[in-house]
Amino acid sequence: MRVRIRHHAHARARWLIRLLGLPFKLFPSDFAGWADDTITRMGVHSTTHVDAPWHYGPTDARGRRLPAIHEMPLALCFGPGVVFDMTHKVQGEEIHVEDMERSLAVSGAQLQPGSIALIRTGRDRYQGTRQYWKMGTGMSGAATEWLIERGVQVMGIDQWGWDLPFHTQIAKARLNRDGSSFWQGHLVGRRRPYWQMEQLCGLDQLPAHGFDVAVFPLRLRNASAAPARVVAFLYD
Repeated sequence: MRVRIRHHAHARARWLIRLLGLPFKLFPSDFAGWADDTITRMGVHSTTHVDAPWHYGPTDARGRRLPAIHEMPLALCFGPGVVFDMTHKVQGEEIHVEDMERSLAVSGAQLQPGSIALIRTGRDRYQGTRQYWKMGTGMSGAATEWLIERGVQVMGIDQWGWDLPFHTQIAKARLNRDGSSFWQGHLVGRRRPYWQMEQLCGLDQLPAHGFDVAVFPLRLRNASAAPARVVAFLYD
């Protein structure tokens, strides 16, 4: 999941222009060439990103094709933000509906159609470490559906993934000899499509409500997700 970027210095462009036919003596005196950079390796889930319903499966419960990231409606990309404080949830403990309701009661925030829900776990402190993908709580299927029922179509979390870490899910499935709960938060999106942000950071700098969120993923045709810059707007 590591992102690799190759940097190309200014002098490379000077030689390119020379090969295209312009002699060095005719270069502008202050032309050093242009810098350039190439992303040599980057998965669409490698950074802060938005998952499209296509990520959860090819079709919905009725057999209809689920939308890819380039089909995310722009109307969903800006809306009032609500932060749910889940920093009390310990490693490997799932987030339930009761946790979500309690957070709203404490903060006084209200959900409405178009709200963008942000789940604060505090695990963004592990970004850049080898442990990042292993650390966290996770949204249950019921808690995910609870948000959708209240008009939330875009939601995000400040840890590696929306569900419990993979190794935790696998251990539970093996222990209970039942895999029906594996990836349950994601799979809600096959019944009720929604858009999910992962690997957010900085939610500790936000109030529980009273701000707006903008999220604009790269428009990658037919992709399951796309890197995105997610920005909160705070007002006086």
